[in-house]
Parts: sequence; structure tokens; C-alpha cells
Amino acid sequence: MQITRQADYAVRAVLYLAQNKNGSRTSTSTIAKEQGIPPSFLAKIVSQLSITGLLHTLRGAHGGVTLARDPKDITLLQVVEAIDGPMQLNECVGDHGDCMFDIDCPLRSVWCHAQEELVARLGKTDFAQLLTTSNN
Repeated sequence: MQITRQADYAVRAVLYLAQNKNGSRTSTSTIAKEQGIPPSFLAKIVSQLSITGLLHTLRGAHGGVTLARDPKDITLLQVVEAIDGPMQLNECVGDHGDCMFDIDCPLRSVWCHAQEELVARLGKTDFAQLLTTSNN
């Protein structure tokens, strides 16, 4: 399983904004340049993150992007799912598992357990923690 490039860029953009200690606005062009993200791609990402309430955006000469919440209140899971939708390792782990083997499949419980662990791990990893990790 691999997250999309768009989700990876979103995580890097949020982490970059989390590093702004005073919460100052940053232009998307600065984020794109500093993080090596194509500007037009970043614009779509910022729009999606803004719609989900993770970022605030302000247009104009003094505009830019800021986090909508404190870094400790934004998790990796929230950012990834804002871009890619709900995590799903395999078709069979969803609410309406779509598998011809259904509950008789010996793999389904493995996939379900792995997904639960991944979702839990991403859900308890916030951007404040990531900042402390990167500063050590």
C-alpha cells in the first residue's frame, strides 16, 4: 500500500506550516518552492485541506495559508484522508466488504487487523509530535 503523491505533498505542506511558530501566513508559492511541490498541484491540495477545515486561506497581496488548528490537533490520518478518502488496505475491509470469499477468507482478518493498526497509528500521530521528532 502506498499513499498517493497528493497525500504525501499534503502532509509535507501541513508539516511546513506547522513549523511556523507564530502561525504567520505563508504563500503557496513559498510552500511549493520549499517543498518541491508543483504549484498548480499544491493549489488543489490547499483547496481540499481548506474545505475539510485543516487550513485557512486568504487571497490577495497579504494573503496566504495557515493551519486552521494547533499542530497537536491535526493528525496524519486527518490529512491523508482529507486527500485520499478513508483508508482501506483492501476491498474486503470496508463496511460492505466486497470479496467473493467473504467471511470464509483466511486473509480478511489479517487485512482488517493491519488496517486497524495503521489507522490507529496515523490517528494518534499529530503534527506537534512530528515537529519534536524532526527537531531532535
